[in-house]
Amino acid sequence: MHVPLNNLNALVLNNSISQWLLALVVASVMMILTIFIRGLIRRSYQRMAQTVEVELMEIPLQIASHTKLSFLVIISCFFGSLVLNLPDGTQVMVRKILVIAVCWQAGLWSTAAALAWLTNSRGGQSAIESGRAGTMNVVAIMIRIVIWSIVVLLTLENLGIDITTLVAGLGIGGIAIALAVQNVLGDLLASLSITLDKPFEEGDLLFLDDFQGKVEQIGIKSTRLRSVTGEQIIVSNADLLKSRLRNFGRMTERRMVLKVGVAYETSLDLVQQVPTLLQQVIESQPTVRFDRCYLLRFGDSAIEFEASYFVVSSKMADSLDVQHAIHMALLTRFAEAGIAFAYPTRRVLLDRTPEPRA
Repeated sequence: MHVPLNNLNALVLNNSISQWLLALVVASVMMILTIFIRGLIRRSYQRMAQTVEVELMEIPLQIASHTKLSFLVIISCFFGSLVLNLPDGTQVMVRKILVIAVCWQAGLWSTAAALAWLTNSRGGQSAIESGRAGTMNVVAIMIRIVIWSIVVLLTLENLGIDITTLVAGLGIGGIAIALAVQNVLGDLLASLSITLDKPFEEGDLLFLDDFQGKVEQIGIKSTRLRSVTGEQIIVSNADLLKSRLRNFGRMTERRMVLKVGVAYETSLDLVQQVPTLLQQVIESQPTVRFDRCYLLRFGDSAIEFEASYFVVSSKMADSLDVQHAIHMALLTRFAEAGIAFAYPTRRVLLDRTPEPRA
């Protein structure tokens, strides 16, 4: 339908028809452009997500891909309204709608960013199968509550509602709840610290005071260890972080010490051969790195030698197997060389000098 030129200057709601058409064109162009950019971002993110490595722009694209269509519509309409002559009250309303839309979209972006950070902190999606998935889910819920509470408060403030009393009430209620469940919150925060800092993981062998065992599960409130004697040890997460832990699961190699006592009756030549013989026996094992061997001291009933070596394995079973093989080989080599192991002995000297007669 052809519209005469003079009709384009007719006023509708204080704006000419040409201004309304221009606003419609601007809004349509912005809508098409933003939808195209959002589609490009989503396709780029899906392509990057198929790879194992996290690329530099993968997380920003993941966050931007959560842009909602309703937000794009509001943005496009706002840019279209800039070419119109709107009343002051209408302009204020349009700006409030824009601010509220930006707040809600920022909430979506913040939630996506927090979840992406948590996912990368726990080592990718494979970590969901671990016992720490429950902790991460609780943390994700807490983050969502905090973000959307802020979004709701900002929305109410832009709607002209006084939120001072509401914020004060929430603060007092939060303090009361925190005091009531402070032990649970302490364990929960400790679980979060364990999850993010990773001082130990499932399967690690821990020495905790007088207890030792492998980590079976890292829960929200407690961590479960399986003792070497079979029983299960349950320790709260807060107490666990306050203690001094020895984590043998992070060892790349294990240092072992071998002490040998040689009898004093052994000849000097054989005694001088002991360090070399010990070194040869230790180096004969394929997974062992020899450190040193030296005469430690002259004991009460033996000449004591000490040798140290490293087993290139973090497993206790491998170290015990190597130790057994070295001991058996040492028995054979000492027997071949004629070197006798010392054992606790004591000599008693009797004085047979006759007593003088009175």
